[in-house]
Amino acid sequence: MKIHFIAIGGSAMHNLALALQHKGYMVTGSDDVIFEPSRSRLDSKGLLPKEFGWFPEKINKDLDAVVLGMHAKEDNPELLKAQELGLKIYSYPEFLYEQSKNKTRVVIGGSHGKTTITSMILHVLNYHDIPVDYMVGAQLDGFDRMVHLTEENDFIVLEGDEYLSSPIDRRPKFHLYRPNIALLSGVAWDHINVFPTYENYVEQFKIFVDSIVKGGSITYNEEDAEVKNVVEASENPIRKLPYTTPEYTVEDGQTLLQTSDGPMPIEIFGKHNLSNLAGAKWICQNMGVDEEDFYEAIATFKGASKRLEKIAEAANSVAFKDFAHSPSKVAATTRAVKEQYPDRKLIACLELHTYSSFNPEFLKEYKGALDAADEAVIFYLPESVAIKKLKEVTPDQISEAFQRKDLNIFTEASSFHEFIKRQDYSDTTLLLMSSGNYGGLDLNEVKGIIEG
Repeated sequence: MKIHFIAIGGSAMHNLALALQHKGYMVTGSDDVIFEPSRSRLDSKGLLPKEFGWFPEKINKDLDAVVLGMHAKEDNPELLKAQELGLKIYSYPEFLYEQSKNKTRVVIGGSHGKTTITSMILHVLNYHDIPVDYMVGAQLDGFDRMVHLTEENDFIVLEGDEYLSSPIDRRPKFHLYRPNIALLSGVAWDHINVFPTYENYVEQFKIFVDSIVKGGSITYNEEDAEVKNVVEASENPIRKLPYTTPEYTVEDGQTLLQTSDGPMPIEIFGKHNLSNLAGAKWICQNMGVDEEDFYEAIATFKGASKRLEKIAEAANSVAFKDFAHSPSKVAATTRAVKEQYPDRKLIACLELHTYSSFNPEFLKEYKGALDAADEAVIFYLPESVAIKKLKEVTPDQISEAFQRKDLNIFTEASSFHEFIKRQDYSDTTLLLMSSGNYGGLDLNEVKGIIEG
């Protein structure tokens, strides 16, 4: 098959392109800008466009399909040409469904935890040499790509994102997968530029549960009140399988999971990650992995990329960076790190970076998110607010939203960087949280300071 990608450089799109090439398809693509690591990965397989931009002449009747990425616009010249020729145009999730409609589809949904849970499941299956197709939103150790597609594998494991499918398909991605086996980890308002009210956001998860194939199953976190409401109110004739956080203890910075064979040391930590582990365990069992084999494999799981990633460690100090940026993730990550190192001072730094985080109404959702920190720091760039064409956000608004009077707020990258560099890190944990880059903070320099 000949497949053309419009906006091939996206994180998800370029992985799908690589997967299809690996499967034997003829793949071409276009984009107006491609960043690392997508650029190098496409280049290594001969898929990097020779020049950037949009070229309608690449679109012809010889193509079997076009895959349209979110980065493209509705008036994209290549899209208009494909529509004019009557070619089959897929969104990313539509194409994944097309590739997996004869497989057992396992879809992991939730506002938080879905990447980690999907990664845990794939780690366990890979450990035991159980072949599956997959799509996950993080690069994993031992995996060449974030997408893998075959004709022969019975299962496909999909991370179910609730964001929009394409510029011409405004449905959330996870509405299109029609799972046989599903999981829902948590519901906490996000993507307010697309879902302007909390009720509208929750509705997307109701549709997801109702989209599960009749006779299928939903494994759900019953400790999340909204998840419990959404799942238990659904009239879809499916099996409903609740899970809760397993028992665990923390001793000298080591988390021990309670199992039927006694306490088992694990690499990950934090209540939210133990909850994720419980969900992953039930999904793996639904896929034929027994409990003992699950525990053997999960003991070696070090975490998903960008999730609580240790960047420095000395005898009595440690530093982590984490992708957390939404209120629920920030709160869970901050609590987890404090619980793991309760006798150390915790300096928690959050960069406000997303569209949602600069919205005055949404800002209120951050109330108490940094309460577990001994010292709480907010960094944001006013120019980022201006670029997003939003109203100015003031330090007073931020302080009021977090409900913390001793909040340190920095609006200049140099001042924030200087603050990080001048701290005494004895008996201290540093936590950096952002989906951005902390104003260009040199993490190698931070590592040098902490490790001395």
